[in-house]
Amino acid sequence: MKKLVLWALALTLVLPARADEGMWLLPLLEKMNGKALREAGCRLTPQEIYNINGSSLKDAIVHFGGGCTAEIISAEGLLVTNHHCGYSSIQGLSTTEHNYLMDGWWAKTRDEELKVPGLTVTFLRKMEDVTDAYDKAEDKRAFVKEAVDRAEKDNPGCKAFVTSFYNKNYWYLITTRVYRDIRFVGAPPASIGKFGGETDNWMWPRHTGDFSMFRVYDDDGKPLRAVRHLKISLKDLKEGDYTMILGYPGRTQRFQTAAELNQMIATNRIRIDARTVRQQIMWDAMCADPDVQLKYADKYASSANGWKKWQGEELAFGKLGIIAREERKEADFVKWYSAKKPRAEKYQEALSDISTAVEGRDEAMKALTLLYEAPLRIELLTLANVLGRRGPEALKDYYKDYVEEIDRKEAVALLTFYRERARKEDYPKDLGDGSDFATMEIGPYVDYLFDTSVLTSPEKLEKALAEEGGLEKIKADDPAFALRDALMAEMMKLYPALESVNEQYEKGSKAFAAGLLEWEKGKPSYPDANSTMRLTYGHVMPYSPKDAVLFQYYTTLEGVMQKEDPSNPEFIVPEKLRRLWEAKDYGRYAAADGRLRTCFLTNNDITGGNSGSPVMDADGNLIGLAFDGNWESMSSDVMFEPDLQRCICVDIHYVLFLVDKFGGAGHLIKEMEFAK
Repeated sequence: MKKLVLWALALTLVLPARADEGMWLLPLLEKMNGKALREAGCRLTPQEIYNINGSSLKDAIVHFGGGCTAEIISAEGLLVTNHHCGYSSIQGLSTTEHNYLMDGWWAKTRDEELKVPGLTVTFLRKMEDVTDAYDKAEDKRAFVKEAVDRAEKDNPGCKAFVTSFYNKNYWYLITTRVYRDIRFVGAPPASIGKFGGETDNWMWPRHTGDFSMFRVYDDDGKPLRAVRHLKISLKDLKEGDYTMILGYPGRTQRFQTAAELNQMIATNRIRIDARTVRQQIMWDAMCADPDVQLKYADKYASSANGWKKWQGEELAFGKLGIIAREERKEADFVKWYSAKKPRAEKYQEALSDISTAVEGRDEAMKALTLLYEAPLRIELLTLANVLGRRGPEALKDYYKDYVEEIDRKEAVALLTFYRERARKEDYPKDLGDGSDFATMEIGPYVDYLFDTSVLTSPEKLEKALAEEGGLEKIKADDPAFALRDALMAEMMKLYPALESVNEQYEKGSKAFAAGLLEWEKGKPSYPDANSTMRLTYGHVMPYSPKDAVLFQYYTTLEGVMQKEDPSNPEFIVPEKLRRLWEAKDYGRYAAADGRLRTCFLTNNDITGGNSGSPVMDADGNLIGLAFDGNWESMSSDVMFEPDLQRCICVDIHYVLFLVDKFGGAGHLIKEMEFAK
């Protein structure tokens, strides 16, 4: 049975797992990582990290908002995550009068804590391997529903789901507890929480105070009585110190083939080029107007993060020869399975199935990516989509951060970009005004689109809704709906090309992963990240990105002052922070040498979704927050690079200094528990 095969794999290890690479499954820690954890320096047992029958470290870790990680740091539900994880929530609460995002803010009392609409945090209760039962079930959907219903009945107040690992070779039932009353407690100003902006994003040395704080409230509206919270260590970090991270890594591609990776790089280039066009318009408008800066801060940051990552990934693929290395691995895999007939019968079609499917979907996937990243990024079309699907009430929050002039400029640029890049057969066919997309003048068309549409302001929309025909007339006559519908019609034509190869792709992908597991039997193995909780462990480490260059493992507040540039919004230093630095007023957060450390490096294996994850010492004490990877190893989602790959973390000393000395929120420090 597959379950026994996986556990046998774990039991037959002859070498300890690498202490740097790996996003390890919690239920298998004892069997797969127990010895390696001890040898790496961990002083906790696997049961103290993950235990479904009692309190363990995992009970202090939450999935924050579905896309980040956070950790509970007090018995009363106080949590800390990255500033960029709380960015959207903080921006949504901000106004020109109360600009929490740009100015920073701290609640002085519980009554001042601000409820964040729509924000959730999720606690993991347990993970259960259901692979055997899933494989035996004739009706997979019925099995999943039954398993979920049973788990939710046995765990009142919880939610459950079934998800796959190792390219659908293994299946787990995961039970969680979701809390929906989350309140903003405080954060430093963006000049600290996002210091360095996109210039420093993915870069080292780093000096960003990337943290924010929230509180979880229970169903009765009271601060959550936490089952477990993390203690905090204020010991100075040394090179080689053991570190571990628990969190929710989003997606990796370490079980993909060279054909898939080539396609990924090609579609990412489309995304990069399209976002370059849109982001420049947003950036110019943000720099020219503080009000626009607040409204578009989250839109810009959300777009730019992936934009820069994909550029770094493309660069790293070339420098590190990622595709060629994958091709060599696949050639060795073919030699291995070809050596024995039973293996060849199981795996000989895996690579060809994947390659054929990838080729079959290639043009459609590129066309879909171009549609999504260019014309469908016009915000007017988003407004039409929301209005058509969810009604007028749903648009209230969208108009708060909408500027027609910016959207109009983006529309001209994005439609021009699309026409230049798209295949003519993918051009929209009916724009509602008789225009031919192939030959029309885009500028005048966009003027007509925005001048005529009633969606450009809440006032125009409200007036149109009150007229005869109301919403249905708007949907039938408004040019924004016409353009949206024309683009969606082209999108729907592309899906059959993806669906036609899906079965072949999944068959090949599953067989390829199964073959790799059998080929490497006896070695530690972990599945690709899929937004489930994982453990990664390693050490505090410097690195050398190129000849004669050595980056030490930590930065200090001196570096913030060295980077200061009052003319650049990414490198502005608040005056109060400067005064504290000049006075060296760091309190108990100073290192032994009297300096204040801001960030540090480890070789922990992380990816997107790990943002906000706790970086812990050998006893499980909080020493920092993971918030980034480094530029030289941007291919790390595909291949781990032990000499280059580093996790960039904000030091807990800097976090608490900013809360206490800079933010004046010492009452929050009193909630926390410190390791002795």
